[in-house]
Amino acid sequence: MNKTTALRIARTLAKKHYLVQREDGDWRLGRAAGWLGACYQATFDVHDIVESVLRELSIQTGESASFYVHEGGLRTCLVRVNGPQTIRHHVRVGIGLPLELGAPGRVILAFSGEEGELYETIRKCGFHLSMGEREIEVSSVSAPIFGLNWRLLGSICISGPTSRLSRSRLMDLAQTIM
Repeated sequence: MNKTTALRIARTLAKKHYLVQREDGDWRLGRAAGWLGACYQATFDVHDIVESVLRELSIQTGESASFYVHEGGLRTCLVRVNGPQTIRHHVRVGIGLPLELGAPGRVILAFSGEEGELYETIRKCGFHLSMGEREIEVSSVSAPIFGLNWRLLGSICISGPTSRLSRSRLMDLAQTIM
């Protein structure tokens, strides 16, 4: 693009307050660009995105899928899609569970910088398996979810009865969840 064309476009955007030219001649985003971003955020519901991913995981695996976040020393189930099986692991949305019991909590701790051999292994693998750790008959596999600049948002989890989720099945599901 020619410099003159770029400058003409920049000046047109400046008239509509999408760009502002500073005194040193450089350009920055203007207030209209901020307003446009706010409109985008107001119509963008992350819950819809997460729920659709969990639904797809549940259909693909035949098990329940959940998204957990770290809140006040606990992991909170923010979004949940129950699997199609009659016998399944059940967790209520909004419930707070211990971080140090179960795959989702351990993943949150690991990717939050918790020290120790277990957490170092989780960081290396990129996922964690849990068999009967929090509830004796429940197995799960979990992986971290990152946002912008690799900021940890939480962990995603597939869970179900240990009778269906053997160690080898969980290892297969680990690749799916990652």
